[in-house]
Amino acid sequence: MDSAILSDPPDKKRTRGAQVSETRTTDPVFPPGRYGRRRSGRRRPVLPIVVLVLVVGASLLLSVRLFQQFGQTDYDSQIVGWQEPSDAELTIEFKVRVPAGGAAECVLRARDYDGFEVGRRTVVVRAEGNQTGIDAKESVPTTARASVGDVVSCQPAASTSVP
Repeated sequence: MDSAILSDPPDKKRTRGAQVSETRTTDPVFPPGRYGRRRSGRRRPVLPIVVLVLVVGASLLLSVRLFQQFGQTDYDSQIVGWQEPSDAELTIEFKVRVPAGGAAECVLRARDYDGFEVGRRTVVVRAEGNQTGIDAKESVPTTARASVGDVVSCQPAASTSVP
């Protein structure tokens, strides 16, 4: 290196600032009564854990009760299709899952192109023998030309005797 470029020649005796010795840490000393009493050790969060367990348990019980009330039912319907034979009638084809040999009371609905209900009919469909599925095709009288058919709901029939 060219000594003319350097402003100061290296000095091995020079140090940056004063040497710092190792310090030992001690607990801080606070004035008595100023900051309240110090807690010793770590507290265990007993109350939040108990509350969490109670909330989870109540949620599980509520979930089970609601599933039993509104969950999977034995009467499940599925629309297959519909036909518009005339302006005053809509034929709806649907499937219903029922208990073996059971009967279902289904509410059928016909709607026009704008979505307004133009016809409704309640029908009872019965499974033959020990079958659990029913394929049905029913007509719904309408007050105007219908463009879509729906199965609104299916539930157990009021009476299972054949009329």
